[in-house]
Amino acid sequence: MKTGIRNPVVKLFFYAILFIWGISVLYPLLWTLLDALKDNEQFFRNTPWSLPEFPLLWSNFSYVWSKYNFSTYFLNSIIVTAGSTGLGLLLSATTAYVLARYKFRGSNSLYLLYISSMMIPFVLALIPLFFLMNSMNLINTKLGLIVVYASSVLAFGIFVLVGFFKSLPKELEEAAIVDGASYYGTFFRVMLPLSQPGLITIAIVNVLNIWNEYIVGTILINDPSQYTLPVEIGVMQAEMQYRTEWGPLFAALFITIVPVLLMYIFFQRQIASGITAGAVK
Repeated sequence: MKTGIRNPVVKLFFYAILFIWGISVLYPLLWTLLDALKDNEQFFRNTPWSLPEFPLLWSNFSYVWSKYNFSTYFLNSIIVTAGSTGLGLLLSATTAYVLARYKFRGSNSLYLLYISSMMIPFVLALIPLFFLMNSMNLINTKLGLIVVYASSVLAFGIFVLVGFFKSLPKELEEAAIVDGASYYGTFFRVMLPLSQPGLITIAIVNVLNIWNEYIVGTILINDPSQYTLPVEIGVMQAEMQYRTEWGPLFAALFITIVPVLLMYIFFQRQIASGITAGAVK
């Protein structure tokens, strides 16, 4: 039996909705790029929605990269995002595997404890988190941010991966053990590769959240050399009260958006497969 929308009027309506949705998503990105190509005079003489005048100021990108030392903040964001995402995946995968495949006293309660932590707003833990990290001498360090971000995404990773590991046939583990694989070998060589769709989905969601995170970075980092991109953009925006450089500010925003956009472009199939992989056993 074929499924789908056959009524041309209904189909046209849905296409119109999708077109409007696409425009609403793409227009802010395009507007950011166009404003990044303007000088200050154009911002004050024209409306914010006007097109940039020629010659286009592509130099705003090189200016913000060198003048505001954006290369350092870009590298800091890459290190923190990659480190916290990798650590979060390792911890969530190992924890979810144990909770899904091995039953022990309190395993269900432990799983519910992890899941219930997702309902607690993270901002409520900021003050004790600051004193904890300060006691461990992890303030103003990338390692401190990596540990905090990895722990903040742990519950979501466990929630997703427990379902993936439960859907995998138990015969795979038994066959690996019969062939002489240890428990660690069974996990890393058999079970973990089979959960790749879930891992990719979790990694993408974590990267998006960590790359754009601002509040924790502002509280735990006050050394300018350790700033991440969102923190530096917040500093630049505050400086605009005294120094009017709107073009470079929009250039900085566009530089921050580009990695996320490229990730969506190159991993769109993995995103779709990861979302639907757990739907059918």
